[in-house]
Amino acid sequence: MLRSELRLVSLLRKKNSVSQSSSTASVEMAQKGVHLDRESFSCSICLDLLKDPVTVTCGHSFCMNCIQSYWDTEDEKKIYSCPQCRQTFTLRPVLMKNTMLAVLVEELKKSGLQAAPDDPSNAQPQDVACDVCSGRKLKAVKSCLVCLISFCEKHLQSHYESPAYAKHKLVEPSKTLQENICSRHDEVMKMFCRTDQQSICYLCSVDQHKGHDTVSAAAERTERQKDLEESRENIQQRIQDREEDVKLLQQEVEAINSSADKAVDHSQKIFSQLIRLMEKRRSDVEQQVRSQQEREVSRVKELQEKLEQEITELKRKDADLQKLSLTEDHNQFLHSYPSVSEPGQPADSSRINIRPLRYFEEVTAAVSEVREKLQDLLTETWTNVSQAVTEVDVLLSEPPEPAEPKTRAGFLRYSKRITLDPNTANRRLLLSDGNRRATLTEQLQSYPDHPDRFTVWAQVLSRESLTGRCYWEVDWRGKGVRVAVAYKTISRAGNSDDCRFGFNDKSWRLNCFADKYEFIHNKVDTDVSGPPSSRVGVYLDHRAGILSFYSVSETMTLLHRVKTTFTEPLHAGLLPYEASVEFIELK
Repeated sequence: MLRSELRLVSLLRKKNSVSQSSSTASVEMAQKGVHLDRESFSCSICLDLLKDPVTVTCGHSFCMNCIQSYWDTEDEKKIYSCPQCRQTFTLRPVLMKNTMLAVLVEELKKSGLQAAPDDPSNAQPQDVACDVCSGRKLKAVKSCLVCLISFCEKHLQSHYESPAYAKHKLVEPSKTLQENICSRHDEVMKMFCRTDQQSICYLCSVDQHKGHDTVSAAAERTERQKDLEESRENIQQRIQDREEDVKLLQQEVEAINSSADKAVDHSQKIFSQLIRLMEKRRSDVEQQVRSQQEREVSRVKELQEKLEQEITELKRKDADLQKLSLTEDHNQFLHSYPSVSEPGQPADSSRINIRPLRYFEEVTAAVSEVREKLQDLLTETWTNVSQAVTEVDVLLSEPPEPAEPKTRAGFLRYSKRITLDPNTANRRLLLSDGNRRATLTEQLQSYPDHPDRFTVWAQVLSRESLTGRCYWEVDWRGKGVRVAVAYKTISRAGNSDDCRFGFNDKSWRLNCFADKYEFIHNKVDTDVSGPPSSRVGVYLDHRAGILSFYSVSETMTLLHRVKTTFTEPLHAGLLPYEASVEFIELK
């Protein structure tokens, strides 16, 4: 490294001696000279100019952070190596900053000269570097499983040219070659122990793996390659099947969208026609009302005018009579009286009769009646329309759901490990055996307050939520037990039926006693017959809406089956009656 440092000093001095009047060509040549030597002052780990350079005892220099990070990955092996020359150290070397090299690198940075474009064949941090190259390392093109090192194109030629390497196995460049070395014997692991399912070296096969079923790694690879090919064939077939399913589903989507668009367009046309019909009827009613209004108003006004003329005439007569009554000349009074006192006969002396003030109220009532009939009709027919919409169901070509098992072995395929949730347990219940057993006691337990706890009824729910297909068994000792399932949203506080298993629409329970069974849901009791047993099996198919209870002994006997629709995940529940109840660990 000292030679490179001296060369850089010389180059920097030459650069500083170049005058401002020097020709452009000479400056470019000087720059090219610096470019050529810049690689000597680059870290072979990060491939950038050295930062806080340190020099290892083998003479190679690296960035302080780069070499420390590199050795951090080797801490477990307790063997440290130089990334450039592969020299190993049993103790992690103490690193000291190379002050002179740091000054020279800073001078190079201040010179303002940039590195030449990187050669694409140079190894980058993400690449596998050639283990043979010194200085700037090139990309490896192959790794040798015999030599356990990687080669660039140049250093790989000997493997192609020399017969000594003819049997060497070349693979794509790998960063994990050292994983092929046995950490115990420092030998290449060419064997495989089928007993322990791990790669081993030859010495392992006669040492700690003596007597085990061992084969060569190549033989094991051949066997597993067959399995791999079969797995690939299965996967590829499934991919092909699923791709066909995706195409089918895409066609279904297009068909659904097309049918829905047609239905919406047709509905819009129908409702638009109905709206236009209603608008026409509304206009007809308005026109008839206005026309009748005009006729009636005209008649009333005509009669009103006649009455007003009669009133005027009568007022004139009244004025004449008043004037005559004031005449003092008796002869004049008697002479004028016959002509003045005779009132003229009106065209119609009868009184005007007005109907009760209803006018067009009957029209309003008739229109309202039409509205009510339309509402009733729409309500009645809308149910059919809505039902027709909701009954649209696209049947996917999924495999049919397997039928409910017939044997206990079949049920055990869906066995579910159930544990009880202490936060839900009533204080009269003692939980034990890893929270799988619940015992009714007279002494209250010191459980902390919790919103999920049943405060009155001696009940407890499982910690696990139950969906899909599940099976579990309950074993009980004592007077009896209520085996239940419930939604998590069941009420907890108080003694109302909303909190009690089987007495609401959020829970289902089977009462088990020595001489009888009874099923309860939403306060409806159903007597159940079956052979007595201290063990009860519960089978749930959440998706299919099936809940079945079985008496388990030497055989399984169906006690009761529920067919419904579950809207939430379920939890297993217990309500012991002077008994101890346990969820069985099924195998």
